[in-house]
Amino acid sequence: MKNLELIAFVLLLIGGINWGLVGMFNYNVVTALLGDGTTMTKVVYGMVGLGGLYEAFKFFRSKCSASEG
Repeated sequence: MKNLELIAFVLLLIGGINWGLVGMFNYNVVTALLGDGTTMTKVVYGMVGLGGLYEAFKFFRSKCSASEG
């Protein structure tokens, strides 16, 4: 489980940095490295999204557990 948490964290870090660069400098690292609309770009974006869902689920699960006790 620790490996899954590390992977999710790294994916969120990549996504956050990428969106920060897009917002500030209009530079998308993922498309610059992998191409615009390629399968690998879609895979990376999908994995970042799954990492975000995992972290959100983990966050809300811990909040619900804390409020019950």
